[in-house]
Amino acid sequence: MNYCSLCGSKVSKCIPAGDDRDRDVCDDCGHIHYENPKVVTGCLVEQDGKILLCQRAIEPRYGLWTLPAGFMENGETVEQGAARETWEEAMADVEVNGLYTMFSLTHINQIYMLFRGRFKSPEFSPGPESLDVKLVSEDEIPWDEMAFPVIEETLRLYLEDRKTGNFGPHLGEMRAVVDADGTHIETRMNSTTDQA
Repeated sequence: MNYCSLCGSKVSKCIPAGDDRDRDVCDDCGHIHYENPKVVTGCLVEQDGKILLCQRAIEPRYGLWTLPAGFMENGETVEQGAARETWEEAMADVEVNGLYTMFSLTHINQIYMLFRGRFKSPEFSPGPESLDVKLVSEDEIPWDEMAFPVIEETLRLYLEDRKTGNFGPHLGEMRAVVDADGTHIETRMNSTTDQA
């Protein structure tokens, strides 16, 4: 941030009194601009052993596959956001069931909350943010064309849980790891499971 959204003056990074980390603080009016993590919410929808996937029509990761999910909006619950995102991306009207995975992605300041979902009606089609939408069986999942590691991990956990019939919730953290040469970034997942 370069300028204050309240008065237009320049902002500086500093630790405000009573705080413990750098914030953007207006040099003129003194307003503190807090930046907090963004919440991504969505659904893992299954029907007849197949999982609903969307092929992205937007960046980042254009053309790759994901579960229907996106950023929460103000004024909605996480469950409402998950249902809305599933409608926007897959034109699917779903009932949102329990929380399935929640992962902290501290390297990009995001929290992913993915729910299990069930079709209210069997219709679905690509929304404006999707090139294609389809139900895929386990052996049809395009693992080499998945958009995000957190979605891959959610799918892997789900396929394992499906064998036992015990479904999460799974909680974890995904971290960025830079190789010794400083050029390659991968992600590593640390997860715990609460079989409540």
